[in-house]
Amino acid sequence: MSLRSAAPAAPGRPASLPPFRLIGVALALASSGALAQTVTTAPNALPAVTVVGDTLGDLPAVNPGGQTAKGGSLGVLGTSDNMDIPFSTQNYTAEFMEEQQARTAADTLINDASVTMTTGRGGFADTYQVRGFAFSEHDVGFNGLYGLIPTNRVSAELIERLELFKGPASFLSGMSPGASIGGGINIVSKRAGDEPLTRLTTTYVGSKNFGLHADVGRRFGADKEWGIRVNGLVRGGEGSTEGGDQKTALGSVALEYDRGGLRWSLDAFAKRDDTDNYRPQISLQTVTSYIPEPPDARSNWYPGTTLVQDDKTIVTRIEYDVNDALTVYGGIGYRKGINDQLFPVSVRGSMQPDGRFRVQSSWYDAYSKALSGNAGLRWRVATGPVKHTFTVGYSALQLEEGNAYIAQPGSVASSIYYPAALAPITLARTDPTRASDTDLSSLAVADTMSFLDDRLLLTVGVRRQNVDVQSYSTTTGQKTTRYDSSANLPLAGIVWRFTPNLSVYGNYSTALSRGQTVGTQYANRGEVLAPYRSKQLEAGIKANIGRMQTSAAVFQIERPIGGADPVTNVYGYIAEQRNRGIELNATGEITRGLRGYASLALMDPKLTKTINGVDQGNDAAGVPNRRFSAGLDWDVPGVRGLALNGRVVHASGAYLTNSNALRFDGWTRFDIGARYRFEASGRAVVLRANIENLADKNYWLTTGNYVAVGAGRTLMLSASVDF
Repeated sequence: MSLRSAAPAAPGRPASLPPFRLIGVALALASSGALAQTVTTAPNALPAVTVVGDTLGDLPAVNPGGQTAKGGSLGVLGTSDNMDIPFSTQNYTAEFMEEQQARTAADTLINDASVTMTTGRGGFADTYQVRGFAFSEHDVGFNGLYGLIPTNRVSAELIERLELFKGPASFLSGMSPGASIGGGINIVSKRAGDEPLTRLTTTYVGSKNFGLHADVGRRFGADKEWGIRVNGLVRGGEGSTEGGDQKTALGSVALEYDRGGLRWSLDAFAKRDDTDNYRPQISLQTVTSYIPEPPDARSNWYPGTTLVQDDKTIVTRIEYDVNDALTVYGGIGYRKGINDQLFPVSVRGSMQPDGRFRVQSSWYDAYSKALSGNAGLRWRVATGPVKHTFTVGYSALQLEEGNAYIAQPGSVASSIYYPAALAPITLARTDPTRASDTDLSSLAVADTMSFLDDRLLLTVGVRRQNVDVQSYSTTTGQKTTRYDSSANLPLAGIVWRFTPNLSVYGNYSTALSRGQTVGTQYANRGEVLAPYRSKQLEAGIKANIGRMQTSAAVFQIERPIGGADPVTNVYGYIAEQRNRGIELNATGEITRGLRGYASLALMDPKLTKTINGVDQGNDAAGVPNRRFSAGLDWDVPGVRGLALNGRVVHASGAYLTNSNALRFDGWTRFDIGARYRFEASGRAVVLRANIENLADKNYWLTTGNYVAVGAGRTLMLSASVDF
């Protein structure tokens, strides 16, 4: 099997192999698997639930319209059809990302209402909320492995499928290195297709940002068993902030072999972003009377910032079908990344409702090194009328992080409306030193059972998760704190398939999250908080109606939340956040030549179990109660190759703090676009034009702690030619 062709929708393939200190385990097979498997059925019966590949196997087929896929990978449970899994997922295609001219994964994820952007384009990093909980790029998986993606943003040029899983994902792929519990995001990397590909794309974005992208794919061998895919990108110029300069360079290569039940791949990529005057963020926590109006979206209230982000990753995976019933797999990857920046800090307590504040300049340089791997087996067997897919999966991650924070004494007066230049730094820049070592390892076992001619699918499993975190003083190098703990993370899921196009599901899942590293603005700066548990209950229905894929879900997630003591400014766990929500989604082809998608999320994010009852029952800060995203893509009748598209994205207001005294306004953004496909001298050509934020709306994006202004009106042009 290979990524070059779509497979019938179905469950389960494994993940990959252990590493590092557990060299002896390299031959021990841990697992991953399917949600079920069956034999051939009668013509009018439900289609058989079959087993398909992991990240090395066939990709699930694409839905009508080409925007999303019929299924995706589920970590240790393998790759499955949406109708057969007891979770809410969405799987975006590279084609959809190209049509919307997405530059990063974030540009596509906003199409799902369960994902809320909390930073604007051109900032330090892309950050999100999923189901109302913070999610950072640290927790994006790469072909099922954590720690291997750049920690600022994921370039669209790397992505074949963008897989969104909603709800705690620790059971599926092990504990993520960050604290994300609202969902999981996985990148499936590009592979060579059956047809030769040589594509050159030129781009223009914003004010003066130009780019050139080359994408080349070939297959070799008597049976086309060898494949290679190469991507290269250069981009530079002013993008989304006045006077900014954003340079990006990316190079990637993917090799693969697929023959005789053996599948192997190697991915390597390097990425560098070099940015002057990146999009700023600021804390409004001390504002008490009213929230300032957002300034112009192209303004930069920290003029003079610089940022260099450099990442290199290499990953290899192997998978082998021992026989028709048993598959084993393994994978290992390594990444090293650096972030060097001139880092402005608003002085605590200085922010005023009229936008005035004081700012201090500093160096904040950091590095991270990650070694990540997993391994597994999947075994399919029948016991009487019950069919089983047994999976055993092992995963591990070693992560070293370091930093150097050098703050210049003194501050200067500034304003978000009339910014002053940052004060020069006279203190010497120093090399980052180790701040923490994180070891995450876990073993999962699961059984997916199929009953009643595959109408009833039941998955049960447990993951034993261990987390060992050691913190160090970046000044003295001495160890400061350590915790080493373990937890059992159970999972249960059920699916009832009424018909091939209608199923209902439910699940109970749990997660263990590494405690966050306390930020520089708090009295206990640099401390790593203890890990915490979260849990979810969810039920939903999925239906294929005509050429549309639809779903509805209700859920509840509970987890501890952090905050600062108002007197001591010490950051720690202060309450529990309970998010209850309803999600509605539809995607596909409404009628011939008209494609569409719509997504609605209604959220009730309440604070419970607060210390001394403070803010009990209030809404959690920074979480909108309502979000909506929808779009249409229309082939213009009578003009072959011409298509028009439009999108609307809406978010309701959210509270500034847990006290619920001040609330941000809601906002609505409109995007439009067009493309034209034709042939010139026998070459396929595609011209695209998109305008995001057509009305040039200024609006705040918020995490509750920090705010940024969403990107203003942005023109994007591109021309692609296949040679």
